[in-house]
Amino acid sequence: MAEFASDGRLVSLDVFRGITIAGMILVNNPGTWGAIYPPLAHAAWHGWTPTDLIFPFFLFIVGVAIPLSLTKRIETSTVTRDVYLKIFRRSALIFLLGLFLHAQPFFNLSTLRIPGVLQRIAVCYLAAALIFLHFNWKKQTVIACGILIAYWFAMTVIPVPSCEVTSLSDKTCNLAAYIDRVVFGFEHIWKSAKVYDPEGILSTFPAIATTISGVLTGIWLQKPREKSEKAAGIFFFGVSLVALGYLWGLTFPINKALWTSSYVVLSSGMALCFLGFCYWLIDIKGYKFWTKPFVIFGVNALALFVFSGIVSKLIDTIKITGADGKSIAVKSWFFKNTFLQVAAPINASLMFAVSYILIWLFLMWLLYRKRIFIKV
Repeated sequence: MAEFASDGRLVSLDVFRGITIAGMILVNNPGTWGAIYPPLAHAAWHGWTPTDLIFPFFLFIVGVAIPLSLTKRIETSTVTRDVYLKIFRRSALIFLLGLFLHAQPFFNLSTLRIPGVLQRIAVCYLAAALIFLHFNWKKQTVIACGILIAYWFAMTVIPVPSCEVTSLSDKTCNLAAYIDRVVFGFEHIWKSAKVYDPEGILSTFPAIATTISGVLTGIWLQKPREKSEKAAGIFFFGVSLVALGYLWGLTFPINKALWTSSYVVLSSGMALCFLGFCYWLIDIKGYKFWTKPFVIFGVNALALFVFSGIVSKLIDTIKITGADGKSIAVKSWFFKNTFLQVAAPINASLMFAVSYILIWLFLMWLLYRKRIFIKV
């Protein structure tokens, strides 16, 4: 088990988490949404881009961490009321943080978006942790497969009320979008999508399967096997799932917004391959010289996501008066008067995003050097 640090952390997992959260900040904070390189934008509907892998990677990582933190309690028969309280408490706090990010800075509850990234992470963590505590890896696999098959059936067979034809190609006439509108109403779903929420209720079930795939990987990493054997297993299952995801996508399109079953299989395979590469490079070959920035991000990923999200929203909301006498958001003013002065819009937009990451790397480094790790 030499790949685990003295504090029980898996360094390659921290690096994977750090790369993922850095990618999330990169794609969420361009200088302007009007000029983005295609790989840094989500697919319009069916299909995928590298950006569409970031969120499932994060859920996969959440899953991998569950066995690493809970296995000892199971082996020593110390799964007590306090363990359950810790799981529920953590889930509730992450969910509330998600609501806070959506509510600030105006806190208009009448139009508050209820689903969201952190909300989905909270629900998936809760479900996957409880499943891990009560079922062995074989039953976890059956549960994950059952969820994906049931979701496939629900989305392709169950008719949608008020729609003449139920179609996965229609953003309105699919079951997941319909349930979101019925439960939340148009006021409490993602405003940009208008008729559905990409982190909605029904599509959270296959997202739980994504998290379980991470749990199964965490269990595999704890097996008393040679590290090379572990890496080979991770790559084998990763490549197999990527192939299976593409095949399934022929009948159930790969779609991040709907979190389709084929998307779960594909993205889980990609996550396995990426983690396998990090594991091989860092824990087997020992190439760690490049990892420090991502470890800094990885050990404080939740704090980074929350704080960077708050600041991003504030600089996009606070207005100042420009040279022409018109009000302009602080972010837009800064972008226009700095990055746009030295580069074409699409490159300036990318430069802004990279600069935003570097600023947060410095701030997270200040926490890291003081050994301050913010957790819930």
